[in-house]
Amino acid sequence: MEKLTDIALVTQVAILGNQKAFDQLVRRYQSPVRRFLLNLTLGNEDLSDDLAQETFIKAYTHIKQFKALSSFQTWLFRIAYRLFYDQKRNEKMKYAGAIAALPLADTGSRLTPQNTSLKIDLYNALSLLKEDERTCITLQLIDGESIDHIAEITGMNQNTVKSHLKRGKENLANYLRQNGYDR
Repeated sequence: MEKLTDIALVTQVAILGNQKAFDQLVRRYQSPVRRFLLNLTLGNEDLSDDLAQETFIKAYTHIKQFKALSSFQTWLFRIAYRLFYDQKRNEKMKYAGAIAALPLADTGSRLTPQNTSLKIDLYNALSLLKEDERTCITLQLIDGESIDHIAEITGMNQNTVKSHLKRGKENLANYLRQNGYDR
């Protein structure tokens, strides 16, 4: 059987209400969305799982609004990013900017440190970045996304993405260098 494209599956869901087609989309993108959110939340598995679930619920309930101006994956990551951003904004308002320590988890991504101390240092370094820098760094270095794709997901200008990447990489490098890691 030929593997259906995302557009074919979205069409089946939007027009026919085909739940099995949406299940295929969930299976296809569940791990990448969860990994993206896991890195944004600095390893908080519970929050990442909650946000991933909300992402797919929102995607399902708004699938008729998908216009195919970008890929389905980009649209899905944008939903996940907005949910994360909304959650962080609500958290800041609720806790007046207090940042709780987040547990570490195995991300399952391409940048999975074998060494626990390296993992701790990476999450500590990521936690020092501004949220926009961390988002851009996560999308590029961990998920392998291009600058134009990051701009689509976040809604930022490409030059803004480049600036966040440059500052984020410099800050990461400085932090890791100060903690005994060489280039």
